[in-house]
Amino acid sequence: MKKHIIIAFLLVALAIALAGRLIPHPPNFTPIGALALFVGIYLAQKNRWALLLPLAVMFLADLAIGFYDTKLMLLVYGSFFFYGVFGLLIKDKKNFGTITLATLAGSFLFYLTTNFGVWAFSPLYAPTLEGLMLSYTMGLPFLKYTLLGDLFFVGMFVGAYELALALVYKKQIFLKEALAKLKG
Repeated sequence: MKKHIIIAFLLVALAIALAGRLIPHPPNFTPIGALALFVGIYLAQKNRWALLLPLAVMFLADLAIGFYDTKLMLLVYGSFFFYGVFGLLIKDKKNFGTITLATLAGSFLFYLTTNFGVWAFSPLYAPTLEGLMLSYTMGLPFLKYTLLGDLFFVGMFVGAYELALALVYKKQIFLKEALAKLKG
């Protein structure tokens, strides 16, 4: 039963993640980071290859919307990979605080990494410290949406999954008690 919930939830999460890249949305308000964190917390503990699932979703979406500078893509994909690593780090200590902290860490790592990449690999900013600081300043509106999107989608994914587990557990307890009453 638990495997079915996981599979169903993953399919829904994948659909939302893929749609989050393909339908109009505020910049960086996507479920990919949340999916990566979710995978790290719940799936990668038994199969480390699961960490590649969000990257596969990104790749499929990039096939549809188009690719961009390879160096920048590697930084973006790498940042999302680390959301999953953060999930792995908290999997045994997951609670509201650790999940929120891991979400914020992923958002800020993404912001720092990708804005550094834009500064380093594009002609938009001067190759100076001032150019780097300007890149980070210009990225602040994107950080806002990254934070909001990550917090929203992590809340949805983790909340829905934990609720489903609680309901399954409650049903199992009910069935065990009912069976015990029938036997006794």
